[in-house]
Amino acid sequence: MNRATAAPAATFQKAPAGASRIRYIILALCFFGLVINYLDRANMSVALPYIDADLQLNLSNTEKGLILGAFFWAYDGMMLIAGWFTDKVGSRRAFTIAAIWWSIFTALTPLARSFWGFFGFRFMLGAGEAPAYPSATKAASRWFPQSERSFATAVIDSGSRVGTVLSLPIVTAIIAFATWHYSFVILGAIGIVWAGVWYWYYRDPEQHSAANEQERRYITENGSRGDHSDDTEAAKIRWKDLFRYRTVWGMMLGFFCLNFVIYFFLTWFPDYLKNARGLNLAQLGTLGMLPGLAAVVLGWVAGAMADRAVRNGANVTRVRKVVTVGGMLGGAAILPAAYASSIYLALFFLAISYSSLAIAATGIWSLPADVAPSSRHVASIGGIQNFASNIAGIISPFMFGFLLDMFGGSYTPAFAMAAGFAVLGAFSYAFIVGKAEPLPVLPPR
Repeated sequence: MNRATAAPAATFQKAPAGASRIRYIILALCFFGLVINYLDRANMSVALPYIDADLQLNLSNTEKGLILGAFFWAYDGMMLIAGWFTDKVGSRRAFTIAAIWWSIFTALTPLARSFWGFFGFRFMLGAGEAPAYPSATKAASRWFPQSERSFATAVIDSGSRVGTVLSLPIVTAIIAFATWHYSFVILGAIGIVWAGVWYWYYRDPEQHSAANEQERRYITENGSRGDHSDDTEAAKIRWKDLFRYRTVWGMMLGFFCLNFVIYFFLTWFPDYLKNARGLNLAQLGTLGMLPGLAAVVLGWVAGAMADRAVRNGANVTRVRKVVTVGGMLGGAAILPAAYASSIYLALFFLAISYSSLAIAATGIWSLPADVAPSSRHVASIGGIQNFASNIAGIISPFMFGFLLDMFGGSYTPAFAMAAGFAVLGAFSYAFIVGKAEPLPVLPPR
């Protein structure tokens, strides 16, 4: 049987002279799509203290945690369907539908006037954002060979951090010059524009009129995941049978642990800077950007270095393990931040933690294309691991809020809990996740 396997490192080639570079335009579109996605997602984290003061809701920390976590109830509930749906209809339609949905509910958020109103709009926003990562992951698997996959994944995943980082200066600037209402309306409109551009421009490599034959051949001959690489029997594997693989379960556990830590930066981080460290609005929009900026830069560097190692003959599995395990262990640096004597020392440790998690994420989001039995399973596996990871999105904001209320506003117990999950994630990627190669066809039950 002609099993689809990852191309040996020695066979990787450089892009030929004269080859078009449409894949980098696709990469840029995926990046900006996720930037907008996370701007809309993080908007509430920045605006919530001002919403609470303006509407005099008098929300407790637990209620704030529930509003911030409402997004993830729907996001996670839709994630398994989103991965399956993306594999069925393709990245072009799935990403477009998602962007229109989430943009509409972002723009409508100012209509809420109560705890349950904001909870409901966040819930609907989460449902719409679910197909974004599976769509981007599938697009990258089709447009980028394995020897460029880590960098492409790093760029795409950094959209989440860029969006989160930009939410601080953008949302605070809009609030300062207008009101919190406009931050939702303006960002919603930007998302609608991006959806139109994506639907107009995106096609798979074999259908894209701007990609020439040299680029298509370079992509297909160097480990991209498309119909050309699919084994007939592997393509028949049912979606539910993906849960029979130990590697898939290891990816689910490891990504859950990463997101448990990383969602502090997406939900409670502005509150930590404002209330635990006493930053004002201007400082929140400047100093608050530092950990995220460090994570973006180091994530890109790590992705480029991983690809370079693969092109130079390094074993793909070893590269993925070093990146994911090392990055998860570095994420535990969130704990020393709780004991830092100054805001600058705290930001230093938080930057180490966030950057390490960003580095781990370059390996995590490379794995679906590495291990998928066929190209028809890439988005499905991406959705499955993202489903598990965003259970943490439901639990983490609530647990941070609960521990803050229990310990009088101290972040030390919450940071210790997050560090423990980072170590557990490293264990999962080291010992549960298997080789970074297509999963074999299992015998019938």
